[in-house]
Amino acid sequence: MKIFEVKEKCSQCDGTGLYVGLAERDGASVVCSHCKGSGCFEFKHEYEEFSSRTIRKGIKRVLQNNVGIVVGSGDNCKLEDFGGITYKEWLNDGKFPNGSEMRNYSCPAWWYQCSDYDKKPNWDECIFGGSFSSCKHFCDKSKCWERSDNELKLKR
Repeated sequence: MKIFEVKEKCSQCDGTGLYVGLAERDGASVVCSHCKGSGCFEFKHEYEEFSSRTIRKGIKRVLQNNVGIVVGSGDNCKLEDFGGITYKEWLNDGKFPNGSEMRNYSCPAWWYQCSDYDKKPNWDECIFGGSFSSCKHFCDKSKCWERSDNELKLKR
Protein backbone atom coordinates (compact mmCIF):
# COMPACT_ATOMS: atom_id res chain seq x y z
CA MET A 1 0.00 0.00 0.00
CA LYS A 2 1.07 3.53 -0.71
CA ILE A 3 0.03 6.63 1.15
CA PHE A 4 -0.62 10.06 -0.31
CA GLU A 5 -0.72 12.87 2.24
CA VAL A 6 -1.25 16.57 1.80
CA LYS A 7 -1.76 19.47 4.19
CA GLU A 8 -3.95 22.12 2.68
CA LYS A 9 -5.58 25.35 3.73
CA CYS A 10 -9.01 24.36 5.00
CA SER A 11 -11.58 25.18 2.35
CA GLN A 12 -14.47 25.24 4.83
CA CYS A 13 -13.10 28.03 7.06
CA ASP A 14 -10.62 29.61 4.62
CA GLY A 15 -7.77 28.62 6.94
CA THR A 16 -9.07 30.55 9.95
CA GLY A 17 -10.12 27.55 12.05
CA LEU A 18 -13.46 29.29 12.61
CA TYR A 19 -16.61 28.56 10.68
CA VAL A 20 -19.44 31.00 10.09
CA GLY A 21 -22.53 29.51 8.52
CA LEU A 22 -26.20 30.42 8.21
CA ALA A 23 -26.84 30.03 11.93
CA GLU A 24 -23.85 32.04 13.17
CA ARG A 25 -24.64 35.76 13.19
CA ASP A 26 -23.55 39.07 14.66
CA GLY A 27 -19.91 38.10 15.09
CA ALA A 28 -20.50 34.54 16.33
CA SER A 29 -18.56 31.56 14.96
CA VAL A 30 -17.95 27.91 15.76
CA VAL A 31 -14.77 25.88 15.67
CA CYS A 32 -14.48 24.43 12.16
CA SER A 33 -15.42 20.76 12.25
CA HIS A 34 -13.50 20.07 9.04
CA CYS A 35 -10.05 21.07 10.35
CA LYS A 36 -10.87 20.96 14.08
CA GLY A 37 -9.89 24.62 14.41
CA SER A 38 -6.35 24.32 13.06
CA GLY A 39 -7.02 26.04 9.73
CA CYS A 40 -5.14 23.16 8.11
CA PHE A 41 -6.94 20.19 6.66
CA GLU A 42 -4.84 17.03 6.49
CA PHE A 43 -5.86 14.71 3.70
CA LYS A 44 -4.55 11.16 3.82
CA HIS A 45 -5.32 8.51 1.24
CA GLU A 46 -4.07 4.93 1.22
CA TYR A 47 -4.02 3.22 -2.15
CA GLU A 48 -2.68 0.31 -4.09
CA GLU A 49 -0.70 1.37 -7.14
CA PHE A 50 -2.34 0.35 -10.41
CA SER A 51 -0.53 -2.27 -12.46
CA SER A 52 -3.21 -3.76 -14.70
CA ARG A 53 -6.96 -4.23 -14.92
CA THR A 54 -8.12 -7.35 -13.11
CA ILE A 55 -10.78 -9.81 -14.19
CA ARG A 56 -14.16 -9.51 -12.51
CA LYS A 57 -15.66 -12.96 -11.99
CA GLY A 58 -19.23 -13.74 -12.93
CA ILE A 59 -19.60 -11.04 -15.59
CA LYS A 60 -21.15 -12.19 -18.85
CA ARG A 61 -22.22 -8.96 -20.50
CA VAL A 62 -21.12 -5.32 -20.32
CA LEU A 63 -23.42 -2.38 -21.02
CA GLN A 64 -22.07 1.03 -21.91
CA ASN A 65 -24.33 2.51 -19.22
CA ASN A 66 -27.68 1.96 -17.58
CA VAL A 67 -30.60 4.36 -18.03
CA GLY A 68 -31.92 3.48 -14.59
CA ILE A 69 -33.72 0.16 -14.97
CA VAL A 70 -33.06 -3.26 -13.48
CA VAL A 71 -30.93 -5.36 -15.82
CA GLY A 72 -30.81 -9.14 -15.62
CA SER A 73 -32.11 -12.35 -17.10
CA GLY A 74 -35.28 -14.14 -16.18
CA ASP A 75 -38.27 -15.99 -17.56
CA ASN A 76 -38.98 -13.53 -20.35
CA CYS A 77 -35.62 -11.93 -21.12
CA LYS A 78 -31.93 -12.58 -21.63
CA LEU A 79 -28.99 -10.31 -20.84
CA GLU A 80 -28.58 -9.76 -24.60
CA ASP A 81 -32.02 -8.11 -24.66
CA PHE A 82 -30.48 -5.14 -22.85
CA GLY A 83 -27.84 -4.53 -25.52
CA GLY A 84 -24.18 -4.33 -24.66
CA ILE A 85 -21.35 -6.64 -25.64
CA THR A 86 -19.84 -9.79 -24.16
CA TYR A 87 -17.29 -9.41 -21.40
CA LYS A 88 -14.68 -10.94 -23.71
CA GLU A 89 -15.42 -8.33 -26.41
CA TRP A 90 -15.15 -5.58 -23.82
CA LEU A 91 -11.81 -6.92 -22.57
CA ASN A 92 -10.51 -7.14 -26.16
CA ASP A 93 -11.25 -3.57 -27.28
CA GLY A 94 -13.98 -2.05 -25.10
CA LYS A 95 -15.78 -0.51 -28.06
CA PHE A 96 -19.55 -0.53 -28.20
CA PRO A 97 -20.76 -0.81 -31.80
CA ASN A 98 -23.89 0.80 -33.14
CA GLY A 99 -26.81 -1.39 -32.06
CA SER A 100 -25.36 -2.24 -28.66
CA GLU A 101 -27.49 0.41 -26.98
CA MET A 102 -30.38 -0.59 -24.70
CA ARG A 103 -32.79 -0.31 -27.62
CA ASN A 104 -35.53 -2.63 -26.32
CA TYR A 105 -36.02 -0.58 -23.17
CA SER A 106 -34.96 2.99 -23.99
CA CYS A 107 -35.32 5.51 -26.77
CA PRO A 108 -32.38 7.46 -28.27
CA ALA A 109 -33.14 10.55 -26.18
CA TRP A 110 -33.11 8.55 -22.95
CA TRP A 111 -30.05 6.50 -23.91
CA TYR A 112 -27.89 9.37 -25.11
CA GLN A 113 -28.84 11.57 -22.18
CA CYS A 114 -27.01 9.00 -20.07
CA SER A 115 -24.20 7.87 -22.39
CA ASP A 116 -23.25 10.72 -24.75
CA TYR A 117 -25.27 13.90 -24.36
CA ASP A 118 -23.87 15.36 -27.60
CA LYS A 119 -25.72 12.65 -29.53
CA LYS A 120 -29.05 13.16 -27.76
CA PRO A 121 -31.69 14.07 -30.35
CA ASN A 122 -33.55 17.31 -29.90
CA TRP A 123 -36.66 16.51 -31.91
CA ASP A 124 -39.88 18.52 -31.65
CA GLU A 125 -41.94 15.33 -31.51
CA CYS A 126 -39.95 14.12 -28.47
CA ILE A 127 -42.53 15.13 -25.91
CA PHE A 128 -42.50 13.57 -22.50
CA GLY A 129 -43.82 14.76 -19.19
CA GLY A 130 -41.57 13.57 -16.41
CA SER A 131 -40.32 10.32 -17.95
CA PHE A 132 -39.09 9.23 -21.35
CA SER A 133 -41.43 6.25 -21.34
CA SER A 134 -44.40 8.64 -21.19
CA CYS A 135 -43.58 9.98 -24.67
CA LYS A 136 -46.36 9.10 -27.11
CA HIS A 137 -43.72 7.67 -29.49
CA PHE A 138 -42.06 5.43 -26.90
CA CYS A 139 -44.08 2.35 -27.83
CA ASP A 140 -42.74 2.71 -31.38
CA LYS A 141 -39.17 3.58 -30.35
CA SER A 142 -37.64 1.38 -33.08
CA LYS A 143 -38.55 4.16 -35.56
CA CYS A 144 -36.82 6.69 -33.32
CA TRP A 145 -33.71 4.49 -33.24
CA GLU A 146 -33.77 4.21 -37.02
CA ARG A 147 -34.00 7.99 -37.37
CA SER A 148 -31.24 8.51 -34.84
CA ASP A 149 -28.97 6.02 -36.61
CA ASN A 150 -29.51 7.82 -39.93
CA GLU A 151 -28.86 11.26 -38.44
CA LEU A 152 -25.70 10.08 -36.66
CA LYS A 153 -24.39 8.53 -39.92
CA LEU A 154 -24.76 11.93 -41.60
CA LYS A 155 -22.73 13.61 -38.82
CA ARG A 156 -19.78 11.23 -39.22
